[in-house]
Amino acid sequence: MQSIAIIGGGVTGVTTAYALARRGYSVTLFEQHRYAAMETSFANGGQLSASNAEVWTHWSTILKGLKWMLRSDAPLLVNPRPTWHKLSWFAEFMASIPRYRTNTVETARLAVAARKHLFAWAEAENIDFDLKRQGILHIYRDKAGFDHAAEVSKLLAEGGLPRRAVTPEEMRAIEPTLAGRYYGGFYTESDSTGDIHKFTNGLAAAAEKLGVRYLFGRSVERVDSDGERATVTSRHEAGEETLSFDGLVVCAGVGSRGLAAQLGDRLNVYPVKGYSITVNMLDAASQHAAPNVSLLDDETKLVTSRLGVDRFRVAGTAEFNGFNRDIRADRVQPLIDWVNSCFPGVSTRQVVPWAGLRPMMPDMMPRIGRGRHANVFYNTGHGHLGWTLSAATADLVATEVERAGQAHTPRPVSLACTG
Repeated sequence: MQSIAIIGGGVTGVTTAYALARRGYSVTLFEQHRYAAMETSFANGGQLSASNAEVWTHWSTILKGLKWMLRSDAPLLVNPRPTWHKLSWFAEFMASIPRYRTNTVETARLAVAARKHLFAWAEAENIDFDLKRQGILHIYRDKAGFDHAAEVSKLLAEGGLPRRAVTPEEMRAIEPTLAGRYYGGFYTESDSTGDIHKFTNGLAAAAEKLGVRYLFGRSVERVDSDGERATVTSRHEAGEETLSFDGLVVCAGVGSRGLAAQLGDRLNVYPVKGYSITVNMLDAASQHAAPNVSLLDDETKLVTSRLGVDRFRVAGTAEFNGFNRDIRADRVQPLIDWVNSCFPGVSTRQVVPWAGLRPMMPDMMPRIGRGRHANVFYNTGHGHLGWTLSAATADLVATEVERAGQAHTPRPVSLACTG
């Protein structure tokens, strides 16, 4: 297996292309946009957050969702209009609740492994992506939230990630600009932040030097495989074109479900919309008043990152509303209000809103490995931790491609996470 097609030019597809190119494969990447990282990898929260590895498959998530159902500004919002896709996803979500502990530990372990690859690649390729290695501070306003976080910390420790509890006084010492009253927090010094769009494009350029061929502006219409050869039919300005490859890796985010169906695989990825704002801090006072340490506010489900000197990113919320990509003012306003409340010295005069669709599996675990056909692979469904996990999952799927090429006879591999 020498020629590999990758569908998807987000952070997952680009890291996969890079990992395969380093192993000597001839890689062709299909991306519907003119550039890499133009959808979910464009303006996320910016966190490389192993400390955010807790999966959502917990009864408290269900209870909060029901409580917030009628609030348009709620952190978690579900469109009550039923669809088979949504109903099947939530049924599988609830069926995964018994694996909450196991999946949280496994996600933490995968996130810790991922940062080693990512930092090594960025250093080797000299990629500038506004990396800040000053940790992530989780903040809690009440005892209940803090106590739950203490239990989560035990699971993270099982996955190889230490984090420590901090008092309100210690929180102020870690991030002096944070306003408000808090019960306590947890600080993960090993976590970091950066600009996912800059990283992905930097790695894409490095992969191109290794021989990766990019077919931008290509909408993939059809995929097929007979186990020996895989074909990709894409549409571009001049019409349709079908190309043949030894293998195929689907890294298409929320589009992975439809492609998997064409290949005979079931991949119940659901698009969960998240919002972000980028606060352009053009004055020195705002730059001085903005935090340098990344934050995660568990009550509001918001995360922050400082991108360089003059940009402050705030992101979060989860909206189950199908493939709707609308940027709603009533969903953006809570992010602006949060900045005004927690960092009143930061001017929100110039704010750029954004929304993206997170590709989420019902059990919150990415799908990595072989499909029904021996030459079809998946690296998708990373949910809210796409960037955090991408380098590890790319390495895992590249290893699986190698194994498949070395095997004389195909062997079935589950689509479950192999990390």
